[in-house]
Amino acid sequence: MVKKKTNLPPAITNEKLGSEFPFNEAMNLFLPGVSVNIVVFNYRNGKLKVLIMRLADTQHYMLPGGYVMKEEDLDNAAARIFNEWSGLQGIQLQQFYTSGKADRVNDPKVKDIIEKNLNLISDPWFAQRKISVCYFALLNEPEINSAKIDFFVSEHQWINISDIPALLFDHSHIIEKAVQNVQLNLDHLLITQPLFKEEFTMRELQRFYEAVFQRSLTRTNFQRRMLNLNILERSGKQYTGKAHKAPYLYRFRND
Repeated sequence: MVKKKTNLPPAITNEKLGSEFPFNEAMNLFLPGVSVNIVVFNYRNGKLKVLIMRLADTQHYMLPGGYVMKEEDLDNAAARIFNEWSGLQGIQLQQFYTSGKADRVNDPKVKDIIEKNLNLISDPWFAQRKISVCYFALLNEPEINSAKIDFFVSEHQWINISDIPALLFDHSHIIEKAVQNVQLNLDHLLITQPLFKEEFTMRELQRFYEAVFQRSLTRTNFQRRMLNLNILERSGKQYTGKAHKAPYLYRFRND
């Protein structure tokens, strides 16, 4: 998936962060009332983590997101926004939820934060109600580092899904929905996208499932279930030269 180039109009600069956003052309450039939020999951060091962003120089966090350009397909907008935040291309995004509560942007705490830190509360672009179309990405990229810092974001963090702080807007609820969706569809996700790029042992696959479901799984039951799904094929054994029995190696079937 190739990042689509866009020619943005002259932008207003936030003096504190030194980044830009085209406030003066936002109404003409983007669809009104529509935004995209992306929950980026990443399996790192045996833990499932999620990417969150710190709003400007506050102590409050939120999900990565952005706006849909008027001449842009929704899925293309999501791919562009994901690429901007992660630097990755060709990653499968799953649309899983639409957040549309009428009061989702009317939280007094959010208004106070934006007014004190960004002076945007009276700007008509930010005052309008927005419906957010939500996507998630499920990655197995231990070395990935998000690089984008802009008008709204001063830093990013990868947080264990069990340790996520309260987020702005309804982003905590969006993450809960995303976790439920990943858990419900994990078998299918592993078949349709190459999360494991190399061969793996059954124990390595079990650790991945345990990270997603946030609980321990019985080894024998897990192995029996995965083999009964008929989505794996044996490809050899993992020989280490040690005395214990070499475990089988597996890969996902591609037929």
